[in-house]
Amino acid sequence: MNIKNRENFLTLFKIGYFKKAPGTWGSFFGLIMGIPILYFSSFSLFILAVFVGLIAIREIEIYEKEVNEHDSSHIVIDEVVGIWTALSIAQFNLSSIIFSFIFFRIYDIYKPSIIGKIDKEVEGGLGVVGDDFIAGIFAGISSLLLIVLFDFLGFDIRFK
Repeated sequence: MNIKNRENFLTLFKIGYFKKAPGTWGSFFGLIMGIPILYFSSFSLFILAVFVGLIAIREIEIYEKEVNEHDSSHIVIDEVVGIWTALSIAQFNLSSIIFSFIFFRIYDIYKPSIIGKIDKEVEGGLGVVGDDFIAGIFAGISSLLLIVLFDFLGFDIRFK
């Protein structure tokens, strides 16, 4: 992959260069791209997240050597991997999609627990993508737990 194609892939065709909240915008566009896939198959979305994540790890390694910078804020492909992971776990309904986005952004911004540990201690592409992948897992599980809690309390919050 040449540097221009690599940059387009990693920045999600320049979305990562938005001045305000590039990670949130990357997550949002990842959400929009992921919903149609999720509608047909959550398993396919998960496999796609893993596949894109593996490619991203490799391409980030190369890119970081080219620009001599680690985890640049304009790299947002990792947000796509994270939100797709969250969506694939939470399944397809409007409330789980909304909760997945909210929880993913919270976990990605504040980086609690192992997410922060991976972000700080794992170098290269694996560190860049790894914390978002784990944040996606946490977000998907949190979304499911919230829906189950509301169901238990007698509120059906699954917008269909």
